[in-house]
Amino acid sequence: MFWDPTMVILIPAIILTLYAQTKISSAYGRYSEVYSRSGYTGAQAARAILQSKGIYDVRIEPVAGRLSDHYDPRDRTVRLSEDVYHGNSLASLAVAAHETGHALQHATGYFPLQLRATFVPAANFGSSIGPILILAGFFLPAFSFLLQLGILFFALAVLFQLITLPVEFNASHRAMALLQGNGMLGQDEVKGARKVLSAAALTYVAAALTAILELARFILIAQGRNRDE
Repeated sequence: MFWDPTMVILIPAIILTLYAQTKISSAYGRYSEVYSRSGYTGAQAARAILQSKGIYDVRIEPVAGRLSDHYDPRDRTVRLSEDVYHGNSLASLAVAAHETGHALQHATGYFPLQLRATFVPAANFGSSIGPILILAGFFLPAFSFLLQLGILFFALAVLFQLITLPVEFNASHRAMALLQGNGMLGQDEVKGARKVLSAAALTYVAAALTAILELARFILIAQGRNRDE
């Protein structure tokens, strides 16, 4: 059985990813059962936050799936999973406010969000085509240049993951400030909401680390190939 020793590099990322998934599942599950005293649902909280900033052209819609919440800048829509949209738990408010934070970033021209948006096509291309080119360059000596080209394309996907971090951290920071500032969370409720957002942020850190270590692995493979030649 073939064993690629460079796979060892990915172990820290695998461990962090599993830990992050456990944390978000645990935090979301726990605080989905703790209801806010304000009584706001996720949808109501999102709308109130937008209106408090004078934004009336962003739609809020329910979407199927668990933790499928996202903001779509193309049609300026905050899409909340059914549980978050209708729920009035601390988890629902935290997630709804976070996604609304992205809408506020968009409205204020937050540069990292704009930069991430421009990188989406390149990142999608790099993450899908890069590994294919790397494999082709490795197994086809006559086309070894494809190895370096694949690494270059994959680096775009890594850069996208790094740009994503400040975007997500800033959205969570905005979310907590807005939930408190608009009276949707009491001081004793803040800790629970913050735990949900902190756990969610860890998943983005894990994704970035995975991408970085995968890129490092590809570079090592390329260096090993060059030594063999």
